[in-house]
Amino acid sequence: MADAANPAPLLADALTRIQADVDDAFDALLPLPGDARERLIAAMRYAAIGGGKRLRPLLVTAVAGMFGVDRSVAVRVGAAIEAIHVYSLIHDDLPCMDDDALRHGKPTLHLAFDEATAVLAGDALHDFAFEVLSDPSLIGDPFTRIELVRTLALASGSGGMAGGQMMDIVAETSSFDLPTVTRLQQLKTGALLAAAVEMGAILGKLSPEGRTHLRGYARDVGLAFQIVDDLLDVEGDEAAAGKALRKDERAGKETFVSLLGVVRAREQARFLVDQAIEHLAPYGEEADLLRALARFVVERDR
Repeated sequence: MADAANPAPLLADALTRIQADVDDAFDALLPLPGDARERLIAAMRYAAIGGGKRLRPLLVTAVAGMFGVDRSVAVRVGAAIEAIHVYSLIHDDLPCMDDDALRHGKPTLHLAFDEATAVLAGDALHDFAFEVLSDPSLIGDPFTRIELVRTLALASGSGGMAGGQMMDIVAETSSFDLPTVTRLQQLKTGALLAAAVEMGAILGKLSPEGRTHLRGYARDVGLAFQIVDDLLDVEGDEAAAGKALRKDERAGKETFVSLLGVVRAREQARFLVDQAIEHLAPYGEEADLLRALARFVVERDR
């Protein structure tokens, strides 16, 4: 079992491995076609390869690994959910949304290419995710495939990430209270994180009734992650983050920090992480990576 007081090496190794594995998956699944589509595929590769912490694929592989799932299958499923995350970042960065110039320390896609290509690359990555999940050569069982597809679709659409993004846009001209901000972030950020855990459990053939503890873990980690994001937006370093900060304050949006204050927000994030770890009590050392990941959520600096 990993030392609970010093989980960093376990998590560091897992992050390094999943980042390499996901990059390899995108590289293999998105070859340059050598025809007039090449600019589109190059843009998809630019956005998808070599950036991000890959927390969502790590959640998929960590949960699936607890139930003996073949890692190569879990990595492909993780790449599918990461494709949805990457498409959302491409669209978020567009001038019609957040109008950002920097992502993962390099120019945003619409600046590196152009706006039309960025829109198409985001759209194509969205479709790519479901192409991967529905591929019979990846997962033979059609019932598992359709459950994975439905889980990711629900987490991505109006009842998940896209709905949360719409609430975030409305927040620029509305005054949100704490329950509304919580709901916004559960959709915008939490839905995909929860889907990653759920999809790992689906791969592991865990029944819906048997996923209660993992769902509680995912809910609490997702909310803690966003609270820390809000703290980093106020206190973080743009060079370390590789993106613009202080955007919510300039836009006049309510956040966990503006509503709770820095001290209470940090306390709430720590409480949620402790609670998330408690949800893993039924599991032994096979859940140590999930415990380390929960602690990382409140300790990260970007």
